[in-house]
Amino acid sequence: MLIAVVGLTTSIGVFLSAKKKKRMQIFSELYEFNEQLLINFKFSRQTMEKVAQNFKFIPSVLNGKILLDGKDGEVIGDYIYNLGKSDALSQIDYLNERKTSLLKLKDESFTDYKKYSALYVKIFFLLGVLMAVLLA
Repeated sequence: MLIAVVGLTTSIGVFLSAKKKKRMQIFSELYEFNEQLLINFKFSRQTMEKVAQNFKFIPSVLNGKILLDGKDGEVIGDYIYNLGKSDALSQIDYLNERKTSLLKLKDESFTDYKKYSALYVKIFFLLGVLMAVLLA
């Protein structure tokens, strides 16, 4: 019984840290996708779907799936909405403008994941241990 309480609370911590990991992965992929699109517009001119094939989350985003809530979802939606709306030179300018903001979001999400991911697991593990001690 006591081990189950500790296991349950620890799994809650892991679940909460998974959201931070997903956010980090999505923004990392979005930044890399932006880089690939820049190279693509300059040299090979493949379709966005072809470029997106190498990523885990980007094809879903291109199909309109909302992967993140709140402001993060709006940022991704605005980014995707403006892709393919103009000629190649304008797209290159747009992608270059978005590069710095995507890098900032990528770094911020990585820092949040690094800081809070382990913290959530440890706090909920300790909470489970405390509950087990109180129940014993």
